[in-house]
Amino acid sequence: MEISAKAKDIIEKEAKFYTHTFSRLPVVIEKGSGMYLWDVDGTKYLDMFAGIGVNSVGHCNKEVVKAIKKQSEILMHTSNWLYTIPQVVLAEKLAKISGMEKVFFTNDGTEAVEAAIKLVRRGKKKEIIAMEHDFHGRTLGSLSLTWKENFRKPFEPLVPYMKFAKYNDIGALKNAITENTCAVLLEPIQSESGTIIPDKGYLKAVRKLCDEKKIYMLVDEVALGFGRTGKLFCFQHENIMPDVICVAKAMGGGFPIGAMLCRGIDFNPGEHGGTYIGNPLACVAANAAIDYIINNNLPENARIIGEYLLKNLKERNLKVRGRGLLIGIDVRDAKGAVMELIEKGILAIYTGNTLRLLPPLIITKKECDKFLGAMDKCKCLKG
Repeated sequence: MEISAKAKDIIEKEAKFYTHTFSRLPVVIEKGSGMYLWDVDGTKYLDMFAGIGVNSVGHCNKEVVKAIKKQSEILMHTSNWLYTIPQVVLAEKLAKISGMEKVFFTNDGTEAVEAAIKLVRRGKKKEIIAMEHDFHGRTLGSLSLTWKENFRKPFEPLVPYMKFAKYNDIGALKNAITENTCAVLLEPIQSESGTIIPDKGYLKAVRKLCDEKKIYMLVDEVALGFGRTGKLFCFQHENIMPDVICVAKAMGGGFPIGAMLCRGIDFNPGEHGGTYIGNPLACVAANAAIDYIINNNLPENARIIGEYLLKNLKERNLKVRGRGLLIGIDVRDAKGAVMELIEKGILAIYTGNTLRLLPPLIITKKECDKFLGAMDKCKCLKG
């Protein structure tokens, strides 16, 4: 694709001054509104991945922006040496909607996983079992529970007493548990690995096994929580209750915030913390985003529109799977398909040869039809 001089200048400066950690798509975004983004040349794009599931209520949602503007003129930061009202309001809300008892705020999803790791390893037992193909983050603790070898290998040795069991195989998990196991961590649906959905009953079986072995069940809902899969939380599809939930992404509606929610277990003062966590600005943004999701019944919209997308994609003889607005499409050349879609004004992402869709939860059939029309013209999806 052709890149303008204005965009090329930004891309060259990024290569010169920014660490080489990201393989970016060749699009320089300047602004966003609702379902759409605009680049520095004014080209409009339909956003079908929402900042990897972050912009759940659309870009620059009016209610979220209003809350941030108002709070920014009152109080942005005090640290956790002092009490603040937005933090307590959000903590109470999260506890009530999740069924948990306590909330620890973080700046993102990886920090939420780190908090969970520390929380369950406070006792004598130290071993945590994650699942093959899970993704939980890139810091040393969360990376120790992330499966992909190319993420892990350069930084080994990682945190000890971390291991993996085969996903969607309760027998493999049972065999992996030892006397030193304190917890099991899993994604209710594996998102980063290409939208891998376990069999019905698997989460219930994990919950039962954890109860039998008297170990904690941790679920990573960083990419799934707050309506993405058609319910407020993905674990609710199987009517279970985990001991710890890690959330982030959609929680802030575009503003950085995450949380570790727990029941039946808690930190002691000084065991964990953070300077910026739970700051008033992040908390009011999350309060506004969560209220918008609930008041506008966006989980139900995700279910309805997700079914519409899946149906239409299957009718095109594509190998597709998903739940709600978390969809994976196996194609011959996913990177090529993403580049073709950019040319057609659509933004999506990929893992391997899986095209991944995580659009804002406000999407309608109109935007779906626009996406499907663009897909029909992609040469990479044919043959």
